[in-house]
Amino acid sequence: MIPVVMSGGSGTRLWPLSRKQKPKQFLPLLNKNTLFENTLLRLEGVSSIESPIVVCNQDHRFMVAEQLSGLDLKDSLIILEPEGRNTAPAIAAAAIAAKSKQDDPLLLVLSADHEIKNVTVFQEAIAMAEKAALAGALVTFGIVPQSPHTGYGYIKANKQAGTTTFPVMEFVEKPDQATAEQYVNSGDYFWNSGMFMFKASTLINELSQFSPDIVEACTEAVEKALSDLDFLRLDHNAFSKCPAVSIDYALMEKTHKAVVVPLDAGWSDVGAWSSLWELSDKDSNNNVLNGDVLVESVNDSYVHSENKLVSIIGLDNLVVVETDDAVLIADKNKVQDIKLIINELKRQNRDEINNHRKVYRPWGYYDSIDSGDRFQVKRIVVKPGEKLSVQMHHHRAEHWIVVSGTAKVTKGEDTFLVSENQSTYIAIGETHALENPGNIPLEMIEVQSGSYLGEDDIVRFEDRYGRSDD
Repeated sequence: MIPVVMSGGSGTRLWPLSRKQKPKQFLPLLNKNTLFENTLLRLEGVSSIESPIVVCNQDHRFMVAEQLSGLDLKDSLIILEPEGRNTAPAIAAAAIAAKSKQDDPLLLVLSADHEIKNVTVFQEAIAMAEKAALAGALVTFGIVPQSPHTGYGYIKANKQAGTTTFPVMEFVEKPDQATAEQYVNSGDYFWNSGMFMFKASTLINELSQFSPDIVEACTEAVEKALSDLDFLRLDHNAFSKCPAVSIDYALMEKTHKAVVVPLDAGWSDVGAWSSLWELSDKDSNNNVLNGDVLVESVNDSYVHSENKLVSIIGLDNLVVVETDDAVLIADKNKVQDIKLIINELKRQNRDEINNHRKVYRPWGYYDSIDSGDRFQVKRIVVKPGEKLSVQMHHHRAEHWIVVSGTAKVTKGEDTFLVSENQSTYIAIGETHALENPGNIPLEMIEVQSGSYLGEDDIVRFEDRYGRSDD
């Protein structure tokens, strides 16, 4: 059984913690592990489980690789989508890639950003799904509804035709409140979890019948894919031919092989700050308090501080989230309206929607400490043994000051070491590179000056991580 983890989401509903370049699945929101790590950890103990296939945005590939390595899952396959085309092409590409390596593996399709509290019950549901999938069914996991929720799609099951798995009668879109209440009261409906299990051949054969254009495009995208370090880069031209469509619409709503396995295991898609509050441990006043937080006469609130002391007096039902470059304050009952803030950030072309002030790279990270009209100051940390690309800039010069560790610097034809409390200067247009040859992190202060300081003013000549302009 191969887990296929879908990790292409942007998680904007949990802004300002979750951002385009580091979305919610890569954040430790509920415990010390990220949601992505928890997705894989809860499979420990499942019989015949193998290393996963992860389908992700190429911008997130190094985070995926690092977190897989931290779980000692180094034999995993990381498939890079050149662009998002929804779940049907992503799952099809994973199935085709898996079948090219094994005769006909069983695939367990999971989302990277779900929370499941009762792992034992979840693994029991996997065992039930396995029997049906091996018999040729397309299995979906239906969440036993806890309330008439309007934020989820629903699955109608024929409960008269089974005991542990039920034929799917209908997939329905997110309902209004009255319709959701009817669904829940009938007892015939489940929330649509977006998790599946099937044999690779079953998926490909059924998808070939109902959406042959997806199978054709994904087959070409996999056949022409390029292997790059630990990654499989799908061919862009071929993959872009796929319609952007969900697996439900492309297949599950049309096939006669769909069955549903009920799952009542404390599932959540962690889709909003209110759901994160519901999932988290609370104090005696029903508050979730993370970080340097002081409250007085505050109830039913979620308060998260990354850097600063946050103090609140005499307010209830709040969501307050502080990061190094943004603060969110919202009524907990209105956090769904965060989409209005996201839309405005997009309209203003604000980078706060994309990046945190601290930006992670495969070699380490940088933190933009200060900036002005013609200058920018960054704190740079390079992991032991890692190296930035050989590059140059058309519009900026750089001063590097080593705070701790030792830097191996290349400037033009010269290579030399720069130790603690020493500095060097990189002129505009000068080819240069930075490397940490030591066994401890290299910490530096970089002062940039020039007419343009954007991250896209980088011309790469050589890069060990396979990057060109990202």
